[in-house]
This record gives sequence, C-alpha cells and structure tokens, in this order.
Amino acid sequence: MIENTPDKNLVRGVSLPGAVSLNMIDMIGVGPFITIPLIISAMGGPQAMIGWVLGAFLAMCDGLVWAELGAAMPKAGGSYQYLKEIYGKKRFGRLVPFLFIFQLSFSAPLSIASGCVGLAMYASYIFPFLNRTLFNLDLNIPIPLLDSLEANLSIGYSALAAVVICLLAVFLLYRRINIINKIAQYLWVGVIITVVWIIISGIAHFDSKLAFDFPPGAFNFTTGFFLGLGSAMLISIYDYWGYYNICFIGGEIENPGKNIPKAIIISIVLVGLMYIVMNTSILGVLPWREISESSGSDAHKYIVSVFMQKIYGNWAGYLVSILIMWTAFASVFSLLLGYSRVPYAASVQGDYFKVFSKVHPEKNFPHISLLVMGFVACAFCFLKLKDIIAALVVIRIIIQFLAQTVGVIIYRIQRKDVVRPFKMWLYPLPAVLSFIGFVYVLFSRPNFLKEINYAGFIILIGTIIFVWRKYKKSPIAESNQ
Repeated sequence: MIENTPDKNLVRGVSLPGAVSLNMIDMIGVGPFITIPLIISAMGGPQAMIGWVLGAFLAMCDGLVWAELGAAMPKAGGSYQYLKEIYGKKRFGRLVPFLFIFQLSFSAPLSIASGCVGLAMYASYIFPFLNRTLFNLDLNIPIPLLDSLEANLSIGYSALAAVVICLLAVFLLYRRINIINKIAQYLWVGVIITVVWIIISGIAHFDSKLAFDFPPGAFNFTTGFFLGLGSAMLISIYDYWGYYNICFIGGEIENPGKNIPKAIIISIVLVGLMYIVMNTSILGVLPWREISESSGSDAHKYIVSVFMQKIYGNWAGYLVSILIMWTAFASVFSLLLGYSRVPYAASVQGDYFKVFSKVHPEKNFPHISLLVMGFVACAFCFLKLKDIIAALVVIRIIIQFLAQTVGVIIYRIQRKDVVRPFKMWLYPLPAVLSFIGFVYVLFSRPNFLKEINYAGFIILIGTIIFVWRKYKKSPIAESNQ
C-alpha cells in the first residue's frame, strides 16, 4: 500500500453504508429526472433505452477501473493520486495529474452547478415565477490555435435560486466528516423514497403499447442512428456518473481496500436497475412523442412532475417535485464533498496552489478548497443545463477518464510489487471497453467539436501554467532572482 501522507489530518469516518449512500445520491441526483426529454429527442423514440443500458454497461466497466485503483491507493484526491503515481515519475509526467486538477477546477463546479440548476427547474413547477428570464447573453471568444469558445448565459430567477442552493450546500458541508456521514444516509433515504414511488406508480399504470411504440426505422443502423446513440450515451453517462465519488474521499473511508470496490459495484448495480425500470415505466405512461416535444418547452424542466400529475393529480406533481428537489440537493451535497478533497490533496503534495492545502483548525476538513469549489459552481449556475452537461462530460473524458483507463494497465505492468486488495474482473477487458466507449461518445455526435474546443482550451492554459510553475521552481529561475 502506498503511504498515505495527504490524509494525516483527515478522519476515516465513512462506513460502507455511508460510502454507498454518498455514491448513490451523487449518481441519482437530478440527472434522470431532467434528461429524459433530451435522450428521447436524441434518438427519436423509446429505442433511446439502449443509451441507458449501454451507459450502465460502460459505467460498470469503468467502475472496475476505479475499484482497482481506489483500493490500491485509498487517498484523498482519487484520480489525482492515481495519475500521479502512474505517470508522475517520468519527465514532465506530473503534467497529467496537474491537468486533471486544473480541469477539475472547471468540470467539478460544472457538475455541482448542473445539480443546482436541475433543482431550480423542479422548483419552478411549484413556483412558476422562477421561469422568468431577465436576459440572455451569447458569448463567442476567439482562441488562438483553436476554434472560438461559445457560451450561452441565462440570467433569471431560476439561476439565482440555483446559486442559493449551492451556497446552502457549502454551509452544510462546513463541518466534521463524522456528522456528514450521518447527513448523507438521511439524504439517501429521501432519494430512495422518490425513485421507488416513481417506479411503483409507473408500473401500476404501465401501458406496453406506449412504452414500446417504436417509430418506423427505429433500429435501422444508419449514420443517424449511431450519431443519435452517441448523443444519448453522453447524456446517460452524465446520469450514471458519481459511482466513483467515494474515491475522492478515499482518505476518509473505513477499511478502504474492501469498502471502496464494494461501494462502487453495489451503487452501479442498484442505480442501473433503478434507472432502466424507472425510465421504462415513465415511457409506459407518457407517450414518447409528448416527452420529446417537451424538450423545447418549460415542461421539460419537470417532466416527472407532469408524469405524476397525469396519474394522481396536481398534489402528486407538487409532492414529487419536492422529493426530486431533495434528491438533487443530496447530489449537490455529495459532489461538493468529494470534489473539494481533490485540490486539497494535490496542494498538500506541492502539485497545486498552496492555499488549497489549508485545513480548518477545529473541524479538520479542507475549508478553502470547499469554499472555492462552491463559489465557482455558483458562477456556472448561469449557464444552460444542456451546455453544462455536454461540456462536463467531454472535458472529463478527454483529460481524466481516457488517461485513467490506459493508466490502470500501465500500472499493472510497471508496479507488480503493489498490494492490490481488489483486482479488476476479466482484466484488461473492462479497461479496453471503457476506452472504446468513451472515444465513441466523444466523436459520434453532431457538432462534437464545440465541447472538444473547451477541453483543448483547458489543456492549453493548464500546460502553460504547469510549465511556468516548473520554471519558477527550477535552479535556473532561482539563480536569476
């Protein structure tokens, strides 16, 4: 086992139930409740369920990568620790883990913001005035060596509500990890109640003719089919992501060699089953054409509320909106907790800005990292949800997931001496399939270059900062000062 230096000030206070709870509330969040219209529209019919099924398969393959690395290196920081150990010993090898931390400064707040924006969307079902937009702003910034960066800002009451939600999560996380472990399990109960009620309601009113009303040519394997599948899988990946969340707080997990792999696998299996059953049951009540058309109206913001309203009446629409808001907040809570530990871990080891290494003197948690993540997420709450999801997934795949799936194989070959409490099943097949799946999602979509430009810009700026920091630390630079 690799020495646990970044975690000397942290407490291993998260049990297996707590780890599973944190993963599941992160995975479920608000994603499946806001992306149904988007994924149905992407494939043009209920065959979009293929996207969710393949998304679950890809999540399990990649989850086994995380399980092996997380059990072998149970430290605060997750991927930062893995990438540093795998690539960091070569010349400029630390560029890979540095770029991961740098992109996380953008992608983590994007992920947190998506939960806050989704929560505000369901709040608008109860409080319609939140739908009011004050003004929109389209940005188009030309970047040397790359195409221009485009962003659409939406300033309105819903975005302001999302900011308030984010600040509330920061406030609740500003305390000891032992208390957070209990809070997570209470939030998990609300998440499960929400999903189970939706599933039972859908099954009780299920109409197979609606659920399997495939349009003509639904399974014709044309270019349009595969482009639609790529878009659908991008959305489903967003819905499933979070199965690795406890790896970022590996230094605070009890018996990590066993509990990290168990928490990852259990959460993927349970959430995968829930998603497939829940989405199928919704398609058996609401016609898919109605769902697809809602993607261009306010109804897409709270499609599950419309679903429950149709079955039971207005009271059910209001109640499920409240429950989904609870679920979304639970996800924001879990995301912010996990991601706030990553810049801290990198900073402790001298690989990121020193200010992030500070730990609260009384409550023993990285409070500066938490605050920065929270406030950057507040700024991203003014972006449109669809853009947030696409940018988040593409940036994370290019800079983190591809390097990690290749890295787990390199690590097996180079470090046979390392104790591995968990070894990937059917090695190296899951890692290979993960790599192929992620590459497919990157390029098999209409207008895929827009988000790839975001990732290219982050890599460019991150590399410049890395080289500058390396120069400042070099003997030549010191002699010139």
